[in-house]
Amino acid sequence: MKKKVIYSHGKDSMPWGEKTRAFADVAKRHGYVVESPDYRAQPDPDERVKHLLATDWQEYNSVVLVGSSMGGYISTVASPVIKPKGLFLLAPAFYLPGYQITGFAPVAEAIAVFHGWQDDIVPPEHVWRFCQAYRLRLNLYDADHRLMSVLPELTAEFDRFLAGLS
Repeated sequence: MKKKVIYSHGKDSMPWGEKTRAFADVAKRHGYVVESPDYRAQPDPDERVKHLLATDWQEYNSVVLVGSSMGGYISTVASPVIKPKGLFLLAPAFYLPGYQITGFAPVAEAIAVFHGWQDDIVPPEHVWRFCQAYRLRLNLYDADHRLMSVLPELTAEFDRFLAGLS
């Protein structure tokens, strides 16, 4: 089976930063190839969705979308087209000014959502609103928007998430 994880970074992040590499290490242990598109040239979140949809994902039997901040928005918006096996969202940028879509239709066999209580970029209540609408568990940590202080916990959650998809 051909398996792929696509990690979508946030607005001001880079495609292969520390968080991306940590998640890639976990994914590779589960037999996934990992791609992290470079969205830095495109500040518009909805144009980034088009970029994600243009990546090489169709030849894979199992796709998992991981999105951090704006990347969480991108992954969620693209999910009805890609139909991933998993959607793993980190401080997803939902219901923010300048983001075209506010009525989501997430599609995945499994969806996990993680956010920081101290997030001053995306208010926790925005993510709670999303989780309520789709009856999803919201995992909150005493962390800021980047969630770097809880990276070991998040990669352990990702490890369990991928193991549950097998």
